[in-house]
Amino acid sequence: MAYILQVDFKMDGPFGDEMAESFTELAKSINQEKGFLWKIWTENPETKEAGGIYLFQTKETAEKYVDMHTNRLAGFGISPVHAKIFEVNSALTEINKGLVNQ
Repeated sequence: MAYILQVDFKMDGPFGDEMAESFTELAKSINQEKGFLWKIWTENPETKEAGGIYLFQTKETAEKYVDMHTNRLAGFGISPVHAKIFEVNSALTEINKGLVNQ
């Protein structure tokens, strides 16, 4: 069963193309995390928020990522970090074209 991790936090920027340029190496490193399948990066410059929607193979790997990522963001002065983990209902998600079986 796959698990979604939803993360958001306040951030002053960068956003858009500048965010993509600044965080390319971070994005590449996320691909190496145990149990990681994919991430959608989220941002809202108007409310100064950023985060992501992740898919992990197991709840345990999602939980370990939350711990590591929260500590990493704290090192950047970003706190608090809001994180929620959800089980994925694969049958319904596939009807709506969600890619959960990677």
